[in-house]
Amino acid sequence: MIKPALINKNSGKHGATALTGVIGALLFFTTFFFAISVGSVGFSFSDTLRVLSNYLLGVGDTSDIPENLITIIINVRLPRVILAALVGAALSLSGAAMQGLLKNPLADGSTLGITSGGALGAVISIATGFNLPFFPNSGLILMSILFSFLSLLLILTLTYKIDYNLSNQTIILTGVIFSMLASSITSLIVSLSGNNLKQVVFWTMGSFSGRGWSHVALMMPFFLITATPLLCLSRELDAFSLGEEQAKYIGVSTKRVKLIILILVSVLIGVSVAVSGTIGFVGLVIPHITRFITGPNHKKLLPFSVLFGASFLMATDLLSRTVLSPAELPIGVVTSLIGALLFIYIFYSKTRAKG
Repeated sequence: MIKPALINKNSGKHGATALTGVIGALLFFTTFFFAISVGSVGFSFSDTLRVLSNYLLGVGDTSDIPENLITIIINVRLPRVILAALVGAALSLSGAAMQGLLKNPLADGSTLGITSGGALGAVISIATGFNLPFFPNSGLILMSILFSFLSLLLILTLTYKIDYNLSNQTIILTGVIFSMLASSITSLIVSLSGNNLKQVVFWTMGSFSGRGWSHVALMMPFFLITATPLLCLSRELDAFSLGEEQAKYIGVSTKRVKLIILILVSVLIGVSVAVSGTIGFVGLVIPHITRFITGPNHKKLLPFSVLFGASFLMATDLLSRTVLSPAELPIGVVTSLIGALLFIYIFYSKTRAKG
């Protein structure tokens, strides 16, 4: 028979998780409606809800709302906000997975050099004007994803040559060195890019400006295909937090799982870079905040990182396009500023707690 104390304890944990889920969902949907309603052209929440209900569900009357305002909501704001949510979720999930895999609070996709590699590929595409016929922006997308994969392949190959066991420390060191190399090459291309200089510089700082349904259509399948198996690897990530030897002891194929996670993360980050440019600190800070709320259990940490990451990037995108309206700030500038301040606070708090 199960002891009442155990029942109460488990009930308390489930209740806390449910409450966190409710708060996270409210935060997500509130941010979502604010991001669609607020801007250079403002909408009331009721009008936004009516337009979305009519567009998505086919219910409600929008005859009293001007057609141009409906167009702004459906074809400008909605795809941009959805894309920001997808990219925020992807970057945050990637960061949480990398921190769990490498047992390093400073680890995320950029630590491995995947972000820098994807950015290098995209900048080469912009500077050279490379594109496939009849497919606008195809060169940017293909080069970003391709270079993300090549970066991962190069980093793993170098790490394997140095350390047959693919130890976490060697992977991180190789990733940092590769990031420096890729960033140097990117800077060289930017300095030589001539007429494309402004576009390249703005893109390297991240932006959702001009993004539409075609970008959502690109991001969505990649996100679903890679995020789903990554969320299913929570048990393996919990095992890695105990150490690789302990993970092997309990039956985890550490090399295979590590390779799978690295590939999934590279795809998520590569496609995120392709559609939005380089956006920093999301994958580093959001998992820390989520871990503080949910604890280290990856079964809770990963899905809540998705939820909070999506909310965070929708909010920062809203700030980037409204704080200096009608001008627009690159979202990478906003996330870096907010993320750096949050990370300093988190680091300071943890240092004081240990002291």
